[in-house]
Formats: sequence, structure tokens, C-alpha cells
Amino acid sequence: MRIPAHSVCTAIRDDIVTGVFERGSRLTEEQLARRYGVSRVPVREALRTLESEGFVVTRRHAGAHVAEPTDQEAADLLEIRLLLEPLGAARAAQRRTEAHLKVLRGLVRLGQDRARRGQGEDLRSLGAWFHETLAQACGSPGLTALLTQLRHKTAWMYTVDQPAAPVESWAEHGAIVDAVARGDVERARALTALHAERAAAAHRLRRPERVRTSQHAVNIGSARN
Repeated sequence: MRIPAHSVCTAIRDDIVTGVFERGSRLTEEQLARRYGVSRVPVREALRTLESEGFVVTRRHAGAHVAEPTDQEAADLLEIRLLLEPLGAARAAQRRTEAHLKVLRGLVRLGQDRARRGQGEDLRSLGAWFHETLAQACGSPGLTALLTQLRHKTAWMYTVDQPAAPVESWAEHGAIVDAVARGDVERARALTALHAERAAAAHRLRRPERVRTSQHAVNIGSARN
């Protein structure tokens, strides 16, 4: 059964973000098809998508390579994220569903519990899930896609220090959800802007290092379902 290109795209993107494929390294269709156990067709489609996202560049007579973003591009990326995340929260205050609120509130409860326990690794995944759900709640597929892409690229270009006061950080998450639940557009926007600005201060430019192992299985079995 043909494996969807979006599954291959996710696998390649994650391997770029985690450093399995170094910046500037060449990506051939044959190499990637063999790695993920797929044909070259979904690989070709995935590379086109990743090029549009800025993870891959195609060089004339040299094929596809992992992009090599500059420090200025990384700084611009963070600035764009600071502008768009408050907009996403404001839209979520207008368009969120009860299902979104249920997930967001559950994540805040978990995050606050893990923060009190000092379980930092859990907080990273919960924080990513929280912001992904908040982006989905904005009710705009285009904005959701932009916010998702920004999170992926930020993870690629930056390392993020753990919050010095994780309990306070998750209290901020809770306040954002309360504003979204009440439909308070301006408060949701302002709280998210403040939270994003504080989070940005914890970002440090990532200096590429070779990572020799992938978190992905070679064959994307889940895509067969």
C-alpha cells in the first residue's frame, strides 16, 4: 500500500530537526526511499513540501540539500512567532470549541502537576501539545499551519532552556485558557504576547552537531493503517 507523502515528510522533517541530516547535507530520493522503506514518489513530494517550508533547498545541478539558515533568519523566525502566537490566541478566543477547551484545560492540569513535581521532560512534551492545541483552536487552517511550521523551525534552530519557575509558566498557560474560554480576545492576545516574550528569552541558537541515530523506524508502518 502506498505510504502518504505527508508521513514521509514528517519523518524527514523530524530527522532534519533532530540533526540526523546535518545542515547542508545532500538528500537524494534514493537514499531517503531506502531509509524509510518507501518508493521515490512520496519522497519527491515530501521534498517539495519541505522546500516550501524552508527546511530543504534545491541547488541547480546538485539536487536537494538541507537548508543552512543564518543567524539573522533565525532571529527573524523568533520575531515572527512573537507576532503570530498572540494572534492565534485571539482567534482561539473567538472560535474555540468545547473540545479544544477540554483538551487545553486537561493539559494545564497535567502541566501544573508535573511542574510541582519537577518533571521537566514531561513539561516539554506537554508544552508542545498545549501550543499545538491552542493553534488548532484558532479556527484558521492557514494560521494553524504557519504556527506549526514556526514551532518545527524554532526547534530546529534553537535549544530552549527550561523555565526557571515552571509553576509560574503553567499558571500563565492556565490564564490564557481562562481568557480563551471567556471569549476575551484582547486578554488572550495580551497574555499570550507576554508569555511568548518570556519564553523567547530562554531560546539559544543551536550550533549544529552530528546526531547519528534517528527516532524514526526505517519503515513508516503507521502510515499503512
